[in-house]
Amino acid sequence: MARPAGRKDRPADSGPPRPLRFRSLRSRLVLSAAVFVLAAIVVTGLVISTVLDRFVRGEVTGRLDLQVATIAGILAAPPPPPEARRAWPPAEAEPEARREPGRREARERRRDAPPPIASLADLDGPPFDRRRSGWYWRVTRDGVVIASSRSLGGGELADVETPREEGPAHRLGSATGPGGEALVTRSALLALPGGAVEIVASAPHAAIADPLRDATLTVAATLALLGAALIAAIVVQVRFGLAPLEHLRHALGAVRRGEAERIEGPQPTELAPLADELNALIEQDAATLRQARLHVANLAHGLKTPLATLSAAAERMPDEAARADLLALTGLMDRRIRHHLRRARSAALGGPTRQRSDLAAHAGDLAAMLAKFHAGAGIAIETGLEPGLAVAVDPEDCDEMLGNLLDNACRHARSRVVLATGREGREAFAEVRDDGAGLTEGEIEAVLQPGRRLDETTAGHGFGLPITAEIVELYGGRLTLSRAAEGGLSARLTLPVPAG
Repeated sequence: MARPAGRKDRPADSGPPRPLRFRSLRSRLVLSAAVFVLAAIVVTGLVISTVLDRFVRGEVTGRLDLQVATIAGILAAPPPPPEARRAWPPAEAEPEARREPGRREARERRRDAPPPIASLADLDGPPFDRRRSGWYWRVTRDGVVIASSRSLGGGELADVETPREEGPAHRLGSATGPGGEALVTRSALLALPGGAVEIVASAPHAAIADPLRDATLTVAATLALLGAALIAAIVVQVRFGLAPLEHLRHALGAVRRGEAERIEGPQPTELAPLADELNALIEQDAATLRQARLHVANLAHGLKTPLATLSAAAERMPDEAARADLLALTGLMDRRIRHHLRRARSAALGGPTRQRSDLAAHAGDLAAMLAKFHAGAGIAIETGLEPGLAVAVDPEDCDEMLGNLLDNACRHARSRVVLATGREGREAFAEVRDDGAGLTEGEIEAVLQPGRRLDETTAGHGFGLPITAEIVELYGGRLTLSRAAEGGLSARLTLPVPAG
């Protein structure tokens, strides 16, 4: 079949999305900022090192160029005035010149020559006066040294780069000193009437390397401290910037635990829309749960009322066998209806983690009410309640469980019922004890069966303890029956506490 015109093939499924390498937003922000800071510091260090290198080389080059220019200026100076010429050469320097007329022409040529090279000795100022310091200068003509610095001390410079053209060299050269030390040089080729001369001034390579190393180490240490300070500031900034998200998480957790109905408090501009959407979702969820709970309540009423009527009619039947069968059937129906209604209501309430009940408050109210109800029978209810103890149970379910246990204990006690609440680790407990006849091990197993009544003389249908066991099971708790120290039955509820 031909494909429709303009339709493109869909790309093949690339599989599940790859997991995030860094699931922490804080780690992502800190790492990305740290990489940028480190890159910026490295680039800054390279730029500063380049600038320092140029500066140090410029200082050394300028000092050498000044020395070369000074020497060249002296060598290229114009002839002295006639008065000075008459004094040159000194009479005592050439006594034979006046006695030998044949040397008159040579004497005249020397009068026209530049000042003697020996006058360059005046240039041996610091640092060219320190012997074998690496700061040298020399003047050569045709490879013959005609003048040199005092610091050179008669030594030789090897591997000197000779300028190819007349004038100063345009870059640093290199040479080897008398002691084999590395030197940097600046040189010039100067044309004089008596022939071209080469002027070389040198400095030790350490004059560049040592200051550059010291400056580079200082800059590197400073940049390292700056980088550490910037990264620490980034960590603090990210922590401070993400703090509203942590507050929002705690506020949402409070809603989940039932401590608050919505997210309260001002939010940053960027998080305010998110908080508004979450509040709208919470309100919508609450409305849905209220509606579901109403439907469950209506369903429970619609089923329990006919069932109660049927049970009452069965008890009035004269035929004991038929009465027992019908009561067993209605008991089974009641158990199943209660079981499924409990699960439906638990789901409608959003699960046990959304519920919260004050165990001591509910237990105290029920104990006071049942004490008045059973006061005529001489039953006293003693309480030992831990205040402020909350459990992750719906308040209605909490009342029904405690009410079943207290009512059962009051109906079978002789004179005393004890109610205690407390906490053990991550769980809470409510224990009801009576001083009645108690139960054997076999009777304890039988009493948890729905509709099973061990005492036919008391009112009730035998569903109290089984219903309590089913309710506590829905919340992840348990009901434990044992013999009490008072001689009767001890019923202990273990319930979960709210998260956080």
